[in-house]
Amino acid sequence: MAEQFDSLSDELIDFIHAQRMFFVGTAAADGRVNVSPKGMESLRVTGANEILWLNLTGSGNETAAHLQQVNRMTLMWCAFEGPPRILRAYGTADTIHPRHPDWAAASSVLPASAGTRQYYRLHIDLVQTSCGYAVPLYEYVEDRKALTLWADKRGAEGVQAYWKEKNQTSLDGLPTGILEDL
Repeated sequence: MAEQFDSLSDELIDFIHAQRMFFVGTAAADGRVNVSPKGMESLRVTGANEILWLNLTGSGNETAAHLQQVNRMTLMWCAFEGPPRILRAYGTADTIHPRHPDWAAASSVLPASAGTRQYYRLHIDLVQTSCGYAVPLYEYVEDRKALTLWADKRGAEGVQAYWKEKNQTSLDGLPTGILEDL
């Protein structure tokens, strides 16, 4: 049932844009594997082999820590509406912090907000589709606003204070690089 491709076709790009949610998976050489759900208007396909996504401040910063140790990432989408399908994009990723030279370019594709922690740019080396027959059907209602409101209320200084308190290391004690050169 699964099919593999070297890059994203126009049909697969359309599928990605139609999904309201995606999942990111990363892992360091040792320790815990992290899988996180993501939503909102936070992802753009920027080429057949490249995806950019905006990462908002949250309770952990596992992806950043893992990418400093082992540069690999998987993104996954499931069709919760319409015909069943699962799509995975595998590859390596760059972390783009506010001090990175590509920050302005990333912000022009996906505008940063008060809670933007970093961008990730996935360089795709394998795409795989599978059936998704066991994925349940769900109806989209709306995006949650809690995370955006939380960051807006704190402002840039409050968000950076949160990074200092909660986002400098992973669950396994690995550095995330969030505050380097700030």
